[in-house]
Amino acid sequence: MRLYLINYICHEGSFAKRLAQEFPMWQFLLVDLRCHGDSASIKKRGSHTVASTAFDVLKLIGQLRLSPRVLVGHSFGGKVALSMVDQAAKPLARPVRVWVLDATPGKVRSGLDGEDHPVELIDFLRRMPVQVNSKQEVVDALVKAKFSVDVARWVATNLRRSSPSGSRSSPSYSWIFNLNGISEMYKSYEDTNLWRIVENVPRGVHINFLKAERSLHRWALEDLQRIHTAEEVAADEAGGVEMHVLEDAGHWVHADNPDGLFRILSSTFRIETSLRGRE
Repeated sequence: MRLYLINYICHEGSFAKRLAQEFPMWQFLLVDLRCHGDSASIKKRGSHTVASTAFDVLKLIGQLRLSPRVLVGHSFGGKVALSMVDQAAKPLARPVRVWVLDATPGKVRSGLDGEDHPVELIDFLRRMPVQVNSKQEVVDALVKAKFSVDVARWVATNLRRSSPSGSRSSPSYSWIFNLNGISEMYKSYEDTNLWRIVENVPRGVHINFLKAERSLHRWALEDLQRIHTAEEVAADEAGGVEMHVLEDAGHWVHADNPDGLFRILSSTFRIETSLRGRE
């Protein structure tokens, strides 16, 4: 059994490790998307888009000869998971359960005052030096710029020590993502519309949306109504669409309420484990 965690500008390794410990029969694969982490050094042709990123992951699992049963994506990664379903029915095993964490299939709406805005965060980071002396330097700069402490600490996890360990020179850290590419990816995230997948779910696919309670700016009443309608249609077509709400959490769900997120996602693994046990 396999889970694919698709990350967007974040490292959710500790959360995935918790799931792996709870469900040892499952195999977990965490993917650094293009322009992120260890994938940032890989040169890619063409535009950095949701669709091209989804194709990257499909190509990877094809090369590994793997058949995912569950896809989990947060924010940009949520649309990547939907785009994977859209692009490749054949490589995806059936049934496939898709989790889209705090992302709508269509329009990305701006945040409210006092909330962390991804566009502003990306622009701020692009203005920072390529190398910094410490992670705390980045945290302090972000907090001073009115970003939340939690987001500032998360951003600092995307720094890697660039001066050799044991070197007499002062330590320095550099980013492990391509900020220019990420800026292009976020523009695609805003523009990409995947409602057609939700409103015409392929047979055997179950799409779960998770809305963070405090991310009200990302979910309009129209979004909730369309998902509710899709739930009813999908049930009639042997597919599935379901809406979940994570209490006491903003957009950064894995950091704001990891226990609640764990409880909600665990249901998928228990269901799938039970189904596979009957095969």
